[in-house]
Amino acid sequence: MNKKTSVLFEPTHIRGMELKNRFVRSATYENMAAQDGSTTPALTDLMVRLARGGVGLIITSHVFVRPEGQAGPGQLGLYKDDLVEGFEQMVRAVHEQDCPIAAQVSHAGYFAPATITGLTPLAVSVKQGPSKTVRKEMTLEDIQGLVQAFGEAARRAKEAGCDAVQIHGAHGYLLSQFLSPAFNRRTDRYGGPVENRARALIEVTARVREAVGPDFPVLVKLNSQDFVENGLVLEDALEVGTMLQEGGIDAIEVSGGTIVSGKLSPSRAGILSEDKEAYFRENAKAFKQRLQVPLMLVGGIRSFEVAESLVQKDYADYISMSRPFIREPDLINRWKSGDLAKATCLSDGKCWGPLMAGEGLRCVVEEALNKR
Repeated sequence: MNKKTSVLFEPTHIRGMELKNRFVRSATYENMAAQDGSTTPALTDLMVRLARGGVGLIITSHVFVRPEGQAGPGQLGLYKDDLVEGFEQMVRAVHEQDCPIAAQVSHAGYFAPATITGLTPLAVSVKQGPSKTVRKEMTLEDIQGLVQAFGEAARRAKEAGCDAVQIHGAHGYLLSQFLSPAFNRRTDRYGGPVENRARALIEVTARVREAVGPDFPVLVKLNSQDFVENGLVLEDALEVGTMLQEGGIDAIEVSGGTIVSGKLSPSRAGILSEDKEAYFRENAKAFKQRLQVPLMLVGGIRSFEVAESLVQKDYADYISMSRPFIREPDLINRWKSGDLAKATCLSDGKCWGPLMAGEGLRCVVEEALNKR
């Protein structure tokens, strides 16, 4: 079969947003924004390289919706109107390359570092998580303020020209913390059974929809499992997915793990063979069997053949990748040209070195090869 006519290169749409293929650049922290969360030329250049590389949709790294929800230095923000203009310039540059872009809106909650924000982190419950440092348990008023903040950030994303917004409900960030019994010990209407633990996410989704209108795509990134003791399990995640579908969500990106899940974190090492790829595939299959809403699958996909099989065998509708594009932003164009060798990403985590050192996101392996 001519790979140029593969199912992966079929044009599709999500609530009117046109995608030229089924490949999605999943959100990846870049540490390249300015101190206040505004965009920078370096970050815009990175987005342009991704757009030129042929991906069907770019999802930005997590964009914090309130100052105390910032997860790390150099993180994008949309917590105030002053940030819209710079964001718009980045979006316009991506559009000039004929690629849509979605803003992923997020709040770090328990894991927001006070050393960076200067503010007390918000927690779903005070008796939760691994840290003994001070956290503020969210009041009902705090939760409603959070819902409003997500809606306002989504409005700003739309005003900046984004083609969609993705709500980050995965990886142990605040909305994921609400979903997880490991973090959510509340006894009010936001705690206990899964329909209560999902309430904050459902309210955020409804508020975002209200803010952006009926014709704007709203996506959710959702954990299929937390892989921590007493964490979110698959059956509960499927219930949440059903609630999101009933609430009119346009697509769900299936992921898993948290930043405290050890070897079962969202970004795993040692993906050196096809059997180790797509490590959330069976969970995604369960979602496909339960839901009709389009599904994006992320997590260790490196081979064209694996990606194609996932769509052909109805595990997912879209293939999300992040780390492979750090080394090869033009990976999709390469595959479309007929060079179907697997992505050159080694899944060794060395890209975290310069990232955490404040030098921005880049592949140090590729950088070393280019210096030879």
